[in-house]
Amino acid sequence: MCGIFGYIGSKKNAAQTVLSGLKLLEYRGYDSWGIAIKPQNLKLKTQNEKLIIDKHIGKIGKAVIGNKLSVISHLAIGHTRWATHGGVTDKNAHPHLDCKKEIAVVHNGIIENFEDLKKDLKNKGHKFASETDSEIIPHLIEEEMKTTKNIEKAVKNTFNKLKGMNALVVSSIKSNEIIAAKTGSPLVVGKGEEDFYLASDASGILPHTKNLLFMSDNQMVILGKKPKLLNLLDGKTEKMTFEKATWETKFEEKGDFPHFMIKEIGQQSTIIRSIAKNIDSQLEKLTAAIENAHGTFFIGAGTAYHAGLVGTYLFSKISKRHVNMAVASEFNYLLDFINKESLIIALSQSGETIDVIEPLSIAQKKGSTIASLVNSPGSTIFRMSDIKLLLNAGVEQAVASTKAYTAKVSKLLIISYMIYKREDEASKQLLLAAEEIDRIIKEKEKLKPVADFLSKSENVYIIGRGVSFATSLEAALKIKEVTYIHAEGLAGGELKHGTLALISKGTPCIVFAPQDETYQAILSNAIEIKSRGGVIIGVGPKKEDVFDYFIQVKDCLDANPIAQIVPAQILAYLIAVKRGLDPDKPRNLAKSVTVK
Repeated sequence: MCGIFGYIGSKKNAAQTVLSGLKLLEYRGYDSWGIAIKPQNLKLKTQNEKLIIDKHIGKIGKAVIGNKLSVISHLAIGHTRWATHGGVTDKNAHPHLDCKKEIAVVHNGIIENFEDLKKDLKNKGHKFASETDSEIIPHLIEEEMKTTKNIEKAVKNTFNKLKGMNALVVSSIKSNEIIAAKTGSPLVVGKGEEDFYLASDASGILPHTKNLLFMSDNQMVILGKKPKLLNLLDGKTEKMTFEKATWETKFEEKGDFPHFMIKEIGQQSTIIRSIAKNIDSQLEKLTAAIENAHGTFFIGAGTAYHAGLVGTYLFSKISKRHVNMAVASEFNYLLDFINKESLIIALSQSGETIDVIEPLSIAQKKGSTIASLVNSPGSTIFRMSDIKLLLNAGVEQAVASTKAYTAKVSKLLIISYMIYKREDEASKQLLLAAEEIDRIIKEKEKLKPVADFLSKSENVYIIGRGVSFATSLEAALKIKEVTYIHAEGLAGGELKHGTLALISKGTPCIVFAPQDETYQAILSNAIEIKSRGGVIIGVGPKKEDVFDYFIQVKDCLDANPIAQIVPAQILAYLIAVKRGLDPDKPRNLAKSVTVK
């Protein structure tokens, strides 16, 4: 979940290049950040020459290179951290060093056997400055150097000792190279005319070069005057094949918006209109695969899971198809019956979610067809897929997903209608939803009284039935993510099976009440809540007496879940701002979840 960036080449300001790259990757982690550089003027004549390290707690923001890192340098590595092992402190920030302070390492992932490795290193006299698992890596390399005397072999031997899914990048005072290795966690190499770039996401490299090498698991790359790619399992050299990126990654500025989240909420109608008007060959290919599959499965995590859950209702109602939905991290335990006739459809914004990648790898080995709806071309899930559907929602810079969610649901709505050759009907409904979203955003000031009320709450309950149950889960997640208020989404029928015990006077409850087959039943649930003192916030096309607050969302037919979620997104944003929080970068969360 952390961001890695490295540079080696002809530029004289390596630290500035790395800092700029880290800023583009900050969405992957923003607890702390750091850079290690090797100044060009070092001649390695004494044992006292060290790498220059600069580490900071908190977000990069508008940080600039200070005097400490402004020396001439052609080589630097950096890292933005999302804490796993150890708190948010300077000492826990990357890069980490060995005892001699000659080897710097940045690392993504979790080392599952780090306690045993650290204990052994301590017994050999190594001293540690941090609480992290990552810090053992430079010490392991240092220990290996005692016998191999070769940094390349030392890194290879070290990486092969690590259990788990990890990516690491190494810089040594005694080497004019950057060495990187990975399994599970992503690493991408970019090749310029006289430069190499290394990052955990291609988006950080694309401003510099479109020539990309996506490293495979159990590979190690050495970047310098004599670059090479090695297989970590057998030590053999492999061909370095760079492919030309055919896509652009555009990072937008906030402009006149105070935060990216509210800007991205506002972009949804444009994205939905584009999806409605562009039926591509990959959509047709996926539709055919669904028709021919013996068992279709959606998998996703968090917001992507909720989008897939919406899809199961749409496929049932529109396509008369049964699609299984699974939480990606649990799908590993449901793979026994997967076979070569199965179709696995992965949903992911980043395309790097490890909880999705791991079961996909198993399904691939069983011969299953892999399809994906992702927002990141060139990502691991994108490259793993037999059928690749891009959301084309643009870069989401706010951590809490908004436009990628509605893009996923829009694509699923199109596909569900395409099975019976009725995609024109789906397009009309998407355009209807886009128009309604524009109205909701234009009138968002009307939501402030509701946001003010909810901002004082400790708990919020959100209910829906049918497809609106999935919407209630996503609405609850949005509120949890950016406001830190406990929000629970549930099916309306489940209230009396436990949650009703938590309702008391003044408890806020959001009720999704579209005028579909669930309407009368969900109103009955609202009455049950109100009779116990709950405050009802109704969301739907019609104001009812049971509602204490009413948020109008006009009927958009089967595109209702797309329009319905937007007021919840706006409420989450408004509440976060009211509580003095940063809705773009909520605590403890990161955009690309690459650890289990």
